[in-house]
Amino acid sequence: MKHDVIDDVHTGEAEHHGEHIVPLPVYFAVFGALIVLTWVTAFVATVDLGRLNVFVALSIAIFKASLVLLFFMHVKYGTRLTKMIVLSGLYWLTLLLFIVMMDIWTRNWMGVPGR
Repeated sequence: MKHDVIDDVHTGEAEHHGEHIVPLPVYFAVFGALIVLTWVTAFVATVDLGRLNVFVALSIAIFKASLVLLFFMHVKYGTRLTKMIVLSGLYWLTLLLFIVMMDIWTRNWMGVPGR
């Protein structure tokens, strides 16, 4: 495994710059998990769980998206800045979804004017 090493003139310490190399079996394991979870999603869609169908399907989808984000997009091995940007994007998405849901949940509180 080759890493570029740069010596800092001021501190005398070496900094390692280079990409983290993920072993090929990790990619195959994540791909296999995604395939299995896709089958589980298709199976759960045929089972009547009542109101839980949506929550189970969304939970599986969130887990699959997390696997893609962590391994295929290399966020797991990224810098703190990369992780902070991803988390701020997820926070922003959550905030926007919460605002939309608050609008939907409170539409009937005041009634329809003019009736």
